[in-house]
Amino acid sequence: MYQIALCDDMASELAQIEKLLDAYGEKHPELKYQTEKFENAQELLERLKEKEKPDLLLMDVFMPGETGIEAVRRLRREGLETPVIFLTTSRDYALEAYEVDALQYLVKPLKEEKFFHAMDIAFEMLEKEEQEPLVVKTVGGLKQVRPEEILYCEAQRNYQILYLREETLKVRMTGGELYGLLESFSGFSRCGSSYIVNLNHITAVDREEICMDNGSKIYVPRNRATEFRKMYFAFYFGKE
Repeated sequence: MYQIALCDDMASELAQIEKLLDAYGEKHPELKYQTEKFENAQELLERLKEKEKPDLLLMDVFMPGETGIEAVRRLRREGLETPVIFLTTSRDYALEAYEVDALQYLVKPLKEEKFFHAMDIAFEMLEKEEQEPLVVKTVGGLKQVRPEEILYCEAQRNYQILYLREETLKVRMTGGELYGLLESFSGFSRCGSSYIVNLNHITAVDREEICMDNGSKIYVPRNRATEFRKMYFAFYFGKE
């Protein structure tokens, strides 16, 4: 059960946020969450001293006394890593919001489509944090790997090479065995017989080439290129 904290000095705005969350919950019955409401930043800060931190914070910017951004800046200094979505009537504080690592910055009146998109991003992040790491047997011993850290995998004879952001791992297993571990996680797809690609790390798909966000390029077999492009764009636009 996820815990969501709502902080806004206007009761009508809190009611509107709860209404949107109820609608989002009806669309995503697999997600279980409950909310707690606060009408000013100080009330929220005092409450957080007494109980465990929420999984997500929906925070108004303009409130009497301490603003939402000032409150989150203080919480960040105290070690709070909770994702924050700021809600405000002005675009003027977007830069300050992102300086405290805001996940999203939504301008009121809130539109259902944009609110739902922000919640999709938030829950995708929360679910990634909950994922158990994979345990793989490398040539150097057992290693824990988080699926989202894998950019792509390449088959080399009896081994699979896992390309991560900071390192490369050599794992003794077949491509089929590795794909069996990864296919339940969002974004992994086969690319020919030699590669398994994390679609979340692709920056461009050309006619017969995939560009990854670490600068690597992967060749797509000509007879698979059209099919792969269609599959990738369906995935990409499905995230929007």
